[in-house]
Amino acid sequence: MAEERARPIIVKKIKKNGGGHHGGAWKIAYADFVTAMMAFFLLMWLLGSTAKGDLEGIAEYFKTPLKVAMFGGKGSGTATSIIKGGGKDLSRKDGQVSKSDGPKGKEKTVASDVESAKKAIAKAEAEKLQVLKSKLEKTIEDSPTLSKFKNQILLDITTEGLRIQVVDEQNRPMFASSKAELEPYAKQVLQEIGRMLNGVTNKISLSGHTDIVPYPNGEKSYSNWELSSDRANASRRELIAGGMDETKLLRVVGLSSVALFDKEDPTNPINRRISIIVMNKQAEENAMLDSAAVNVATDATKSEIHNAVLNP
Repeated sequence: MAEERARPIIVKKIKKNGGGHHGGAWKIAYADFVTAMMAFFLLMWLLGSTAKGDLEGIAEYFKTPLKVAMFGGKGSGTATSIIKGGGKDLSRKDGQVSKSDGPKGKEKTVASDVESAKKAIAKAEAEKLQVLKSKLEKTIEDSPTLSKFKNQILLDITTEGLRIQVVDEQNRPMFASSKAELEPYAKQVLQEIGRMLNGVTNKISLSGHTDIVPYPNGEKSYSNWELSSDRANASRRELIAGGMDETKLLRVVGLSSVALFDKEDPTNPINRRISIIVMNKQAEENAMLDSAAVNVATDATKSEIHNAVLNP
């Protein structure tokens, strides 16, 4: 009995190795992968829907990030981007303005804008004058008075504006020979033209022209210069008589035979003509500058004469 009590008791424990818990590291990796894919597809969508100018701005940002931080500035191109482009760079495109350009850069931009505006205005004016030309041609065709003489009424577009020329024919002169007296039909034609031109807002230039045949009484007393000027003024009076506002006239000149219509035949009757120009804005400005220059010269001459009288 005593031996049985002294025998040790052995307890055998069996350890079981199960699968256990694997942890959450794989979830983090998967989340990073999904995020990267989402960013990739978002980038592809942005590249596909972004304008060319914006793309250039993005490219400039990554080319010169330091300059963006120091100077700022917009990206290349005229499009507006939510991402600001780089500053001034040799590779920049036209239209980029950098804050580091200073006053000179701003002056160039303003000058470019002004030039673009002038070109746009000139283009719009040319289209407007072309429409006016078509209307006048139709009016001449439909007018009982003008249609009979349509071969003597020439219309074209010049650098100064819409030019209307009333010319002589071989057996149908506008003026009495060597005089500034208009024939009855020529008065009717000019009066009709005056009525048509009263509706335009442009200024009018009027010039008289002769052929190269000298005036019978000689160049010293009364020449083609005086004759062409008198004929221009006679035409001016008929335009006003037809209803054209006198304030529309900006210039009335006689040019003798210096601007021949037919240079190959200086004696051709077509060289004897009255030229009426519906002036564009540029021609108006040039005429006003010429007038201002004449006034300045006249004032200077008066001042010199006054000084000469006071200080002989």
